Amino acid sequence: MAPAYNDWRLAALTPLPPWAVALLALAAAAAVVLAWRGLRGEARRGRRVALLALRAASAALAVLVLVEPALELLQTARVRNRFAVLVDASRSMGFPVEPDGPSRSAAAGKLLADARGALEALSDRVDVEWYAFGGDVSPADPAEVARGIAPRAGETNVLGALQAVASGAGGSTRKLAGALVVSDGADNAALAEGLGPEGRAQLRALGVPVNTVAAGRTAPRDLAVERVAVDDFAFVRNTVTVEATLRARGFEGEEVRVLLRREGAVVASTTVTLERGRDRYAVPLSFAPDATGTFVFTVAAPVLPGEAIAENNTRSFVLRVIRDRVRVLLVAGRPSWDVRFLRGLLKQDPNVDLVSFFILRSNADDPGPQHELSLIPFPVQEIFGEQLRTFDVVVFQNFAYAPYRSLEIERYLPNLRDYVRNGGALAMLGGEQSFGDGRYGETPLAEVLPVAPIDGSTLAEGEVRPRLTAEGRRHPVTNLAPGDAPNEAAWAALPPVGTVNLTRRLPAGSGAAVLLEAPAVTVGGAPAPLVAVREVGAGRTLAVATDGSWSWGFVAAEEGQGNRAYLRFWNSALRWLVRDPGLQPLQVEPDAPAAEPGAPVGVSIAARAPDWGPAAGRRVSAELVSEDGRAVARAEGVADQDGNARLSLVPPGPGAYKIVARGDGAGGDVATAAVAVRGAGPEDADAAPRPELLAAIAEATGGRSSALPGGGLPELRLADPEVVEIGRRRAVPVWDRWWTVAALAATLAAEWVLRRRWGYA
Repeated sequence: MAPAYNDWRLAALTPLPPWAVALLALAAAAAVVLAWRGLRGEARRGRRVALLALRAASAALAVLVLVEPALELLQTARVRNRFAVLVDASRSMGFPVEPDGPSRSAAAGKLLADARGALEALSDRVDVEWYAFGGDVSPADPAEVARGIAPRAGETNVLGALQAVASGAGGSTRKLAGALVVSDGADNAALAEGLGPEGRAQLRALGVPVNTVAAGRTAPRDLAVERVAVDDFAFVRNTVTVEATLRARGFEGEEVRVLLRREGAVVASTTVTLERGRDRYAVPLSFAPDATGTFVFTVAAPVLPGEAIAENNTRSFVLRVIRDRVRVLLVAGRPSWDVRFLRGLLKQDPNVDLVSFFILRSNADDPGPQHELSLIPFPVQEIFGEQLRTFDVVVFQNFAYAPYRSLEIERYLPNLRDYVRNGGALAMLGGEQSFGDGRYGETPLAEVLPVAPIDGSTLAEGEVRPRLTAEGRRHPVTNLAPGDAPNEAAWAALPPVGTVNLTRRLPAGSGAAVLLEAPAVTVGGAPAPLVAVREVGAGRTLAVATDGSWSWGFVAAEEGQGNRAYLRFWNSALRWLVRDPGLQPLQVEPDAPAAEPGAPVGVSIAARAPDWGPAAGRRVSAELVSEDGRAVARAEGVADQDGNARLSLVPPGPGAYKIVARGDGAGGDVATAAVAVRGAGPEDADAAPRPELLAAIAEATGGRSSALPGGGLPELRLADPEVVEIGRRRAVPVWDRWWTVAALAATLAAEWVLRRRWGYA
């Protein structure tokens, strides 16, 4: 049976290349032009027209014979294209489509269930495919769509979903004829700022109409902390301003108290009055952090009656508080080599802000009120009262308070003790006016010092070489070289000190540790402490029971060893006193300062051995601790050969969490960090639908749009399917007929005869 042909087209059967055919056509045209030029002198119009018509007919017939035209009969069919129905499955579809109405997801499901017949009718022309989309696209069951897709996705990416479907999501290779997008339009990806020129160009590049249905016309009543702007770090004791943006829809006249909390404690607050016609408010919250470290802060607004969502009323962020410069107060009793070297070291350090005083007068030196011996009086009240908390470290170097009772220094020693317990740092250095010789054993400072002063004791003089204790071998303050043996050798090579203040060790459990001892000097049957440290409440103290540490720099340099040991000792001591995070044997860091709701928090832990090398094989753990102090998640791991471990913690919900990492072993090392789990992700931060965005998408692509509630399925626009040849073809020549050649010969002969007859040949 002969095949049925349902289409035709003209074709050329000539074996000549296109350029050759073009040259022949030009030659034929040139022949006609030459004939016209040769007949311009002919006065009789009829003769000109006859000869020119015969020349044109001959040229056309010659080209026709050379091109070899044919009629190509075709058997063709139209390819079935695809029509995609994309339904928004993001969390914002869980908001009501109208006040007290069903959710946007449920309203969209009802619309599509009612329009199921109209969509199935498209199957005569296209294959209808169903998808759910959020941040990505996945095939969906039409029955599930009709019931309402569960809104779970944390992002809405309308443009990305359309591009994915057009490029063959689900493995289809056929072209897209059109799409129907059912969404609230709350895009927070490429079209978050609206449909700009680039977005329009990308939509038009799809080449198909996009029809849209907006689920929701107006925004519900909602109060939200939309945005928080703050630097990544702040300086301790310097004022920081957090710029929060409060968004309010559907409220007016209410007074809203906005709080800034640091791990549960309120550090700043302000009140905002909501006004008619205004939906955004800039809310500055200022505070001065009083401690260094990494903290989670939360900006919180109250939940008002009738709000659509409460989760977006808080927003947490992580702020790292650092020191601009370490502020050191140095009070010295008299000039000495030890004072000179330490003061010079601190003055030359660009990271240190040094305030120093020499108090040289005692009561016996007082010449009376008419004869001042200094240009300005020593500001005892300001330094040890109002300004004490502004210092990171207080250093008493060979200083005794007792001879200066007229200055009332003794009255402020309880302030100094409390300053240490509340997070400050105190270093007491030796000399003939320090420790017991300065009668500190009778003062409140004895409660925080790492050694017990022996009041009325005398200095032990003579060459004394320091010796590391067991605690000193692993402590960062006395770490002059990596490794036990090199560190002990470095200390053994240092010059001896000339004096030692006699003090007693504190009992176990006091938080004190002796790092260096004087083996040649005994107190109570044990070597006298030379360098000791102590953890006191939130603060730290250091005791150096000698005024000869300068010899570790000056004398060592004279002997060719250099002053590196002296510089490293005091640099490490200062860093330890101010709790420099780099000196912690255990380090913990989250992958990101903030996490989305439901997402795990990745944690990196770095562990160091007592010699500060990698603690390979050490067991470590990490806990998430909520604002009320409860551990809500825990994970354990083993450090690899580089001393690193990776753990994952799953927070139970939004909020501010402290990360507490611990290492096993006798050291019981602890490190902390912080992470904020957002109370609202991009989908929850703004409950407003955006029907105008979906209408703009339809307009840009030639589709149709409507909106819920009230609207129905728009008149769907589709692109015509592509026509391709899928059967047989047959060429029927139209040039190889006898009349074609006869006509060419006749026109040529007629032109020749007429030219001879009229005298042109």
